[in-house]
Amino acid sequence: MDKKTHWVGTWAAAPAQSEAGVSFNNHTIRMNPRVSIGGNRLRVRISNAHGNGKLDIGAAAIGLRDQGPAIVPGTQRTLTFNGSPSATIAAGALIVSDAVALEVKPLADLAVSLYLPGEITPAFQITGRYARQTHYISPPGNFAAAVNMPVLKITDEWFFLNGVEVLASRDTRCVVTLGDSITDANISTHDTYSRWPDQLARRLAARANARPLAVVNQGLGGNRILHDLRGDSGLRRFDRDVLAQPGVTHVIVMLGTNDLRNRYAKPDEEATAERMIAGMRQMALRAQACDIKFIGATLTPFGNETYMPGAWNPTRETHRVAFNQWVRESDTLDGVVDFDLALRDPQRPTQMLPIYDCGDGLHPSDLGYCKMGDVIDLALFEFD
Repeated sequence: MDKKTHWVGTWAAAPAQSEAGVSFNNHTIRMNPRVSIGGNRLRVRISNAHGNGKLDIGAAAIGLRDQGPAIVPGTQRTLTFNGSPSATIAAGALIVSDAVALEVKPLADLAVSLYLPGEITPAFQITGRYARQTHYISPPGNFAAAVNMPVLKITDEWFFLNGVEVLASRDTRCVVTLGDSITDANISTHDTYSRWPDQLARRLAARANARPLAVVNQGLGGNRILHDLRGDSGLRRFDRDVLAQPGVTHVIVMLGTNDLRNRYAKPDEEATAERMIAGMRQMALRAQACDIKFIGATLTPFGNETYMPGAWNPTRETHRVAFNQWVRESDTLDGVVDFDLALRDPQRPTQMLPIYDCGDGLHPSDLGYCKMGDVIDLALFEFD
Protein backbone atom coordinates (compact mmCIF):
# COMPACT_ATOMS: atom_id res chain seq x y z
CA MET A 1 0.00 0.00 0.00
CA ASP A 2 1.24 3.49 -0.86
CA LYS A 3 -0.13 7.01 -0.53
CA LYS A 4 -2.22 6.51 -3.67
CA THR A 5 -4.18 3.56 -2.28
CA HIS A 6 -6.06 2.58 0.86
CA TRP A 7 -8.15 -0.31 2.17
CA VAL A 8 -11.90 -0.02 1.63
CA GLY A 9 -14.64 -2.32 2.87
CA THR A 10 -16.48 -3.93 -0.04
CA TRP A 11 -18.72 -6.24 2.02
CA ALA A 12 -19.51 -6.73 5.70
CA ALA A 13 -21.84 -8.47 8.15
CA ALA A 14 -22.56 -6.98 11.56
CA PRO A 15 -21.57 -9.47 14.28
CA ALA A 16 -24.30 -10.75 16.59
CA GLN A 17 -24.87 -13.87 18.63
CA SER A 18 -26.15 -16.71 16.46
CA GLU A 19 -29.59 -18.09 17.22
CA ALA A 20 -29.20 -21.09 14.89
CA GLY A 21 -28.28 -23.57 17.62
CA VAL A 22 -25.55 -25.18 15.49
CA SER A 23 -22.35 -26.90 16.60
CA PHE A 24 -19.05 -27.33 14.81
CA ASN A 25 -16.37 -29.96 15.37
CA ASN A 26 -13.71 -30.38 12.70
CA HIS A 27 -15.89 -28.77 10.02
CA THR A 28 -15.31 -26.34 7.16
CA ILE A 29 -17.80 -23.54 6.44
CA ARG A 30 -17.99 -22.04 2.96
CA MET A 31 -19.82 -18.70 2.65
CA ASN A 32 -20.50 -16.56 -0.40
CA PRO A 33 -20.34 -12.78 0.08
CA ARG A 34 -21.04 -10.56 -2.93
CA VAL A 35 -18.66 -7.62 -3.12
CA SER A 36 -19.83 -4.12 -4.05
CA ILE A 37 -16.63 -2.81 -5.64
CA GLY A 38 -13.79 -4.79 -7.18
CA GLY A 39 -10.03 -4.83 -6.84
CA ASN A 40 -6.96 -6.99 -7.25
CA ARG A 41 -5.84 -7.32 -3.62
CA LEU A 42 -8.17 -8.51 -0.86
CA ARG A 43 -8.16 -9.29 2.82
CA VAL A 44 -10.78 -10.77 5.13
CA ARG A 45 -11.99 -10.00 8.66
CA ILE A 46 -13.08 -12.82 10.99
CA SER A 47 -14.91 -11.96 14.21
CA ASN A 48 -15.24 -13.69 17.57
CA ALA A 49 -17.22 -10.75 18.95
CA HIS A 50 -19.69 -12.83 20.96
CA GLY A 51 -17.61 -15.91 21.76
CA ASN A 52 -16.96 -16.66 25.41
CA GLY A 53 -13.62 -18.29 24.64
CA LYS A 54 -10.86 -18.34 22.04
CA LEU A 55 -11.73 -19.29 18.46
CA ASP A 56 -9.26 -21.43 16.55
CA ILE A 57 -9.11 -21.04 12.75
CA GLY A 58 -7.26 -24.05 11.38
CA ALA A 59 -7.20 -22.84 7.79
CA ALA A 60 -8.93 -20.26 5.61
CA ALA A 61 -9.20 -19.56 1.90
CA ILE A 62 -10.87 -17.23 -0.56
CA GLY A 63 -11.73 -17.58 -4.25
CA LEU A 64 -14.29 -16.69 -6.87
CA ARG A 65 -17.51 -18.63 -6.49
CA ASP A 66 -18.56 -20.91 -9.33
CA GLN A 67 -21.87 -22.63 -8.50
CA GLY A 68 -23.14 -24.04 -5.22
CA PRO A 69 -20.16 -24.81 -2.97
CA ALA A 70 -17.71 -24.87 -5.91
CA ILE A 71 -14.96 -22.36 -6.65
CA VAL A 72 -13.73 -21.25 -10.07
CA PRO A 73 -10.62 -23.39 -10.68
CA GLY A 74 -7.41 -21.44 -10.38
CA THR A 75 -8.86 -18.65 -8.22
CA GLN A 76 -8.42 -20.30 -4.82
CA ARG A 77 -6.09 -18.37 -2.50
CA THR A 78 -4.91 -19.49 0.92
CA LEU A 79 -5.48 -16.89 3.60
CA THR A 80 -2.74 -16.35 6.14
CA PHE A 81 -2.59 -14.37 9.37
CA ASN A 82 0.71 -12.67 10.13
CA GLY A 83 2.23 -15.21 7.76
CA SER A 84 0.66 -18.25 9.45
CA PRO A 85 -2.04 -20.45 7.83
CA SER A 86 -3.87 -20.71 11.17
CA ALA A 87 -4.92 -18.25 13.84
CA THR A 88 -6.47 -17.97 17.29
CA ILE A 89 -8.94 -15.17 17.94
CA ALA A 90 -9.49 -14.08 21.54
CA ALA A 91 -12.99 -13.77 22.92
CA GLY A 92 -14.56 -10.51 21.77
CA ALA A 93 -11.85 -9.79 19.21
CA LEU A 94 -11.41 -9.99 15.44
CA ILE A 95 -8.55 -10.75 13.12
CA VAL A 96 -7.65 -9.37 9.70
CA SER A 97 -5.97 -11.69 7.21
CA ASP A 98 -2.89 -10.90 5.21
CA ALA A 99 -3.61 -9.53 1.74
CA VAL A 100 -3.89 -11.87 -1.25
CA ALA A 101 -3.73 -11.13 -4.96
CA LEU A 102 -7.03 -11.93 -6.65
CA GLU A 103 -8.73 -10.07 -9.51
CA VAL A 104 -12.32 -9.38 -8.44
CA LYS A 105 -14.87 -7.45 -10.46
CA PRO A 106 -17.62 -5.28 -8.97
CA LEU A 107 -20.62 -7.35 -7.76
CA ALA A 108 -18.60 -10.57 -7.95
CA ASP A 109 -19.48 -13.52 -5.72
CA LEU A 110 -16.69 -14.83 -3.52
CA ALA A 111 -16.29 -18.08 -1.64
CA VAL A 112 -14.71 -17.71 1.80
CA SER A 113 -13.87 -20.97 3.58
CA LEU A 114 -13.09 -21.30 7.30
CA TYR A 115 -11.87 -24.57 8.77
CA LEU A 116 -12.77 -24.92 12.47
CA PRO A 117 -10.65 -27.74 13.94
CA GLY A 118 -12.05 -27.66 17.47
CA GLU A 119 -15.43 -28.35 19.00
CA ILE A 120 -17.69 -25.31 19.12
CA THR A 121 -21.09 -25.69 20.77
CA PRO A 122 -23.99 -23.22 20.99
CA ALA A 123 -22.86 -22.49 24.56
CA PHE A 124 -19.76 -20.88 23.03
CA GLN A 125 -22.06 -18.05 21.86
CA ILE A 126 -21.21 -18.36 18.20
CA THR A 127 -20.92 -15.12 16.26
CA GLY A 128 -23.34 -15.33 13.34
CA ARG A 129 -26.66 -14.22 11.92
CA TYR A 130 -29.02 -14.94 9.06
CA ALA A 131 -27.79 -14.18 5.58
CA ARG A 132 -30.78 -14.82 3.26
CA GLN A 133 -28.23 -16.82 1.26
CA THR A 134 -27.29 -20.47 0.97
CA HIS A 135 -23.99 -21.43 2.59
CA TYR A 136 -22.35 -24.78 3.14
CA ILE A 137 -20.98 -26.88 6.00
CA SER A 138 -18.69 -29.78 5.14
CA PRO A 139 -18.41 -33.26 6.61
CA PRO A 140 -15.61 -33.49 9.21
CA GLY A 141 -12.31 -32.38 7.76
CA ASN A 142 -10.33 -29.48 6.36
CA PHE A 143 -11.77 -28.66 2.94
CA ALA A 144 -10.76 -25.00 2.84
CA ALA A 145 -8.60 -25.57 -0.24
CA ALA A 146 -11.07 -27.84 -2.05
CA VAL A 147 -12.40 -26.58 -5.39
CA ASN A 148 -15.55 -28.69 -4.97
CA MET A 149 -16.22 -28.87 -1.26
CA PRO A 150 -18.33 -31.82 -0.08
CA VAL A 151 -21.48 -30.76 1.75
CA LEU A 152 -22.86 -32.23 4.96
CA LYS A 153 -25.60 -29.63 5.32
CA ILE A 154 -26.55 -26.16 4.21
CA THR A 155 -27.09 -23.06 6.35
CA ASP A 156 -28.39 -19.55 5.75
CA GLU A 157 -26.19 -17.78 8.31
CA TRP A 158 -22.93 -15.88 8.26
CA PHE A 159 -20.65 -17.57 10.81
CA PHE A 160 -17.67 -15.55 12.08
CA LEU A 161 -17.15 -13.84 8.69
CA ASN A 162 -17.16 -10.11 9.39
CA GLY A 163 -15.89 -8.32 6.30
CA VAL A 164 -13.98 -8.26 3.02
CA GLU A 165 -11.72 -5.36 2.10
CA VAL A 166 -10.10 -4.37 -1.19
CA LEU A 167 -7.07 -2.23 -1.85
CA ALA A 168 -8.40 0.70 -3.88
CA SER A 169 -7.38 4.10 -5.16
CA ARG A 170 -7.32 6.86 -2.57
CA ASP A 171 -10.43 8.52 -4.05
CA THR A 172 -12.56 5.38 -3.55
CA ARG A 173 -15.33 5.91 -1.02
CA CYS A 174 -17.55 3.69 1.09
CA VAL A 175 -21.11 4.08 2.38
CA VAL A 176 -22.18 2.06 5.41
CA THR A 177 -25.87 1.22 5.76
CA LEU A 178 -26.75 0.89 9.45
CA GLY A 179 -30.15 -0.57 10.20
CA ASP A 180 -32.33 -3.42 11.42
CA SER A 181 -33.99 -6.37 9.64
CA ILE A 182 -35.34 -4.07 6.93
CA THR A 183 -31.78 -3.13 5.97
CA ASP A 184 -30.78 -6.79 6.27
CA ALA A 185 -33.80 -7.75 4.11
CA ASN A 186 -35.52 -10.21 6.39
CA ILE A 187 -38.24 -12.29 4.64
CA SER A 188 -36.71 -11.53 1.23
CA THR A 189 -36.17 -14.43 -1.15
CA HIS A 190 -32.98 -16.38 -0.52
CA ASP A 191 -30.11 -15.93 -2.98
CA THR A 192 -31.78 -13.06 -4.87
CA TYR A 193 -29.73 -10.22 -3.34
CA SER A 194 -32.88 -8.16 -2.89
CA ARG A 195 -31.61 -6.06 0.02
CA TRP A 196 -31.89 -2.33 -0.57
CA PRO A 197 -28.11 -1.92 -0.04
CA ASP A 198 -27.61 -4.55 -2.79
CA GLN A 199 -29.79 -2.52 -5.13
CA LEU A 200 -27.87 0.63 -4.22
CA ALA A 201 -24.61 -1.19 -5.00
CA ARG A 202 -25.95 -2.27 -8.39
CA ARG A 203 -26.95 1.29 -9.25
CA LEU A 204 -23.56 2.65 -8.20
CA ALA A 205 -21.71 0.00 -10.18
CA ALA A 206 -23.73 0.84 -13.31
CA ARG A 207 -22.56 4.47 -13.38
CA ALA A 208 -20.22 5.33 -16.22
CA ASN A 209 -16.84 6.90 -15.43
CA ALA A 210 -17.83 7.57 -11.82
CA ARG A 211 -15.68 7.47 -8.73
CA PRO A 212 -15.97 4.01 -7.08
CA LEU A 213 -18.27 3.84 -4.06
CA ALA A 214 -18.51 0.66 -1.98
CA VAL A 215 -21.63 -0.32 -0.04
CA VAL A 216 -21.25 -2.11 3.28
CA ASN A 217 -24.43 -3.56 4.84
CA GLN A 218 -24.50 -3.39 8.65
CA GLY A 219 -28.15 -4.31 9.01
CA LEU A 220 -28.98 -6.36 12.10
CA GLY A 221 -32.38 -7.92 12.73
CA GLY A 222 -34.17 -6.47 15.74
CA ASN A 223 -31.69 -3.61 16.11
CA ARG A 224 -32.71 -0.41 17.89
CA ILE A 225 -31.23 3.04 18.39
CA LEU A 226 -31.45 3.15 22.16
CA HIS A 227 -31.50 -0.34 23.69
CA ASP A 228 -29.79 -3.65 23.00
CA LEU A 229 -31.87 -6.35 21.33
CA ARG A 230 -30.35 -9.31 19.46
CA GLY A 231 -27.06 -7.49 19.43
CA ASP A 232 -25.77 -4.12 20.55
CA SER A 233 -27.93 -1.04 20.06
CA GLY A 234 -27.14 1.36 17.26
CA LEU A 235 -25.50 3.74 19.71
CA ARG A 236 -23.33 0.96 21.18
CA ARG A 237 -22.20 -0.53 17.88
CA PHE A 238 -21.77 2.72 15.97
CA ASP A 239 -18.01 2.95 16.54
CA ARG A 240 -17.37 -0.68 15.55
CA ASP A 241 -19.81 -1.02 12.65
CA VAL A 242 -19.50 2.47 11.14
CA LEU A 243 -16.53 4.53 12.30
CA ALA A 244 -14.09 1.60 12.20
CA GLN A 245 -15.03 0.53 8.67
CA PRO A 246 -12.10 1.10 6.31
CA GLY A 247 -12.62 3.87 3.80
CA VAL A 248 -16.03 4.97 5.11
CA THR A 249 -17.13 8.42 3.94
CA HIS A 250 -20.93 8.16 4.28
CA VAL A 251 -23.45 6.39 6.48
CA ILE A 252 -27.19 5.88 5.95
CA VAL A 253 -29.01 5.14 9.20
CA MET A 254 -32.45 3.54 9.19
CA LEU A 255 -33.18 2.72 12.83
CA GLY A 256 -36.12 3.35 15.16
CA THR A 257 -38.85 0.93 14.11
CA ASN A 258 -37.84 -1.63 16.74
CA ASP A 259 -37.54 1.09 19.37
CA LEU A 260 -41.20 1.88 18.70
CA ARG A 261 -42.30 -1.76 18.61
CA ASN A 262 -40.75 -2.49 22.05
CA ARG A 263 -40.72 -6.28 21.57
CA TYR A 264 -40.62 -7.17 25.28
CA ALA A 265 -43.04 -4.43 26.36
CA LYS A 266 -40.65 -2.99 28.94
CA PRO A 267 -42.06 0.30 30.26
CA ASP A 268 -38.60 1.85 30.63
CA GLU A 269 -37.84 1.02 26.98
CA GLU A 270 -40.97 2.56 25.51
CA ALA A 271 -39.61 4.90 22.87
CA THR A 272 -40.61 8.44 22.03
CA ALA A 273 -39.70 10.51 19.01
CA GLU A 274 -37.69 12.82 21.28
CA ARG A 275 -35.51 10.00 22.63
CA MET A 276 -34.97 8.48 19.22
CA ILE A 277 -34.05 11.87 17.75
CA ALA A 278 -31.57 12.42 20.58
CA GLY A 279 -29.92 9.10 19.73
CA MET A 280 -29.73 9.99 16.04
CA ARG A 281 -28.17 13.34 16.92
CA GLN A 282 -25.47 11.57 18.91
CA MET A 283 -24.62 9.26 16.03
CA ALA A 284 -24.55 12.20 13.63
CA LEU A 285 -22.14 14.11 15.87
CA ARG A 286 -19.80 11.13 16.06
CA ALA A 287 -19.87 10.58 12.30
CA GLN A 288 -19.37 14.21 11.38
CA ALA A 289 -16.43 14.50 13.79
CA CYS A 290 -14.75 11.86 11.61
CA ASP A 291 -15.66 13.69 8.36
CA ILE A 292 -18.32 11.08 7.57
CA LYS A 293 -21.55 12.36 6.04
CA PHE A 294 -24.57 11.26 8.06
CA ILE A 295 -27.72 10.49 6.05
CA GLY A 296 -30.95 9.79 7.90
CA ALA A 297 -33.73 7.56 6.61
CA THR A 298 -37.43 7.79 7.42
CA LEU A 299 -39.17 4.80 8.96
CA THR A 300 -41.58 2.78 6.87
CA PRO A 301 -45.16 2.22 8.15
CA PHE A 302 -46.23 -0.92 10.02
CA GLY A 303 -49.84 -0.16 10.91
CA ASN A 304 -51.11 -3.58 9.75
CA GLU A 305 -48.22 -5.62 11.12
CA THR A 306 -48.85 -9.33 11.73
CA TYR A 307 -45.22 -10.27 12.44
CA MET A 308 -45.70 -9.21 16.06
CA PRO A 309 -49.41 -8.51 16.59
CA GLY A 310 -50.09 -5.49 18.75
CA ALA A 311 -46.77 -3.81 18.01
CA TRP A 312 -48.50 -0.88 16.32
CA ASN A 313 -50.78 1.53 18.14
CA PRO A 314 -51.86 5.13 17.49
CA THR A 315 -49.41 6.54 20.07
CA ARG A 316 -46.44 4.81 18.48
CA GLU A 317 -47.63 5.96 15.08
CA THR A 318 -47.62 9.55 16.36
CA HIS A 319 -43.99 9.13 17.38
CA ARG A 320 -43.08 7.54 14.03
CA VAL A 321 -44.61 10.47 12.17
CA ALA A 322 -42.83 13.00 14.41
CA PHE A 323 -39.49 11.19 13.98
CA ASN A 324 -39.90 11.11 10.21
CA GLN A 325 -40.74 14.80 10.14
CA TRP A 326 -37.54 15.56 12.04
CA VAL A 327 -35.50 13.46 9.59
CA ARG A 328 -36.98 15.36 6.64
CA GLU A 329 -36.45 18.82 8.16
CA SER A 330 -33.42 18.54 10.44
CA ASP A 331 -30.34 20.63 9.79
CA THR A 332 -28.31 18.10 11.81
CA LEU A 333 -28.27 15.61 8.96
CA ASP A 334 -26.17 15.77 5.79
CA GLY A 335 -28.90 14.16 3.70
CA VAL A 336 -32.24 12.34 3.76
CA VAL A 337 -33.62 9.16 2.22
CA ASP A 338 -37.42 9.05 2.38
CA PHE A 339 -38.25 5.34 2.51
CA ASP A 340 -41.60 6.11 4.14
CA LEU A 341 -42.76 8.18 1.17
CA ALA A 342 -41.48 5.55 -1.27
CA LEU A 343 -43.37 2.59 0.22
CA ARG A 344 -46.44 3.92 2.01
CA ASP A 345 -49.96 3.61 0.66
CA PRO A 346 -51.21 7.15 -0.10
CA GLN A 347 -54.73 6.08 0.84
CA ARG A 348 -53.59 4.44 4.10
CA PRO A 349 -50.31 6.09 5.13
CA THR A 350 -49.99 3.88 8.22
CA GLN A 351 -49.42 0.91 5.88
CA MET A 352 -47.19 -0.04 2.98
CA LEU A 353 -48.61 -0.41 -0.49
CA PRO A 354 -49.53 -4.09 -0.89
CA ILE A 355 -47.08 -4.58 -3.77
CA TYR A 356 -44.23 -3.44 -1.50
CA ASP A 357 -45.35 -5.54 1.50
CA CYS A 358 -44.00 -9.09 1.94
CA GLY A 359 -47.30 -9.95 3.61
CA ASP A 360 -46.50 -9.34 7.28
CA GLY A 361 -47.14 -5.60 7.28
CA LEU A 362 -43.63 -4.89 8.56
CA HIS A 363 -41.01 -6.13 6.10
CA PRO A 364 -41.02 -5.12 2.44
CA SER A 365 -41.30 -7.59 -0.42
CA ASP A 366 -38.39 -8.17 -2.80
CA LEU A 367 -39.91 -5.45 -4.97
CA GLY A 368 -40.26 -3.15 -1.96
CA TYR A 369 -36.64 -3.63 -0.92
CA CYS A 370 -35.43 -2.87 -4.44
CA LYS A 371 -37.69 0.18 -4.57
CA MET A 372 -35.92 1.45 -1.45
CA GLY A 373 -32.57 1.10 -3.20
CA ASP A 374 -33.94 2.92 -6.23
CA VAL A 375 -35.15 6.04 -4.40
CA ILE A 376 -31.77 6.93 -2.91
CA ASP A 377 -30.43 10.05 -4.59
CA LEU A 378 -26.90 9.22 -5.76
CA ALA A 379 -26.02 12.90 -5.49
CA LEU A 380 -25.93 12.39 -1.71
CA PHE A 381 -22.54 10.76 -2.12
CA GLU A 382 -20.84 13.67 -3.81
CA PHE A 383 -18.44 15.88 -1.90
CA ASP A 384 -18.35 19.63 -2.29
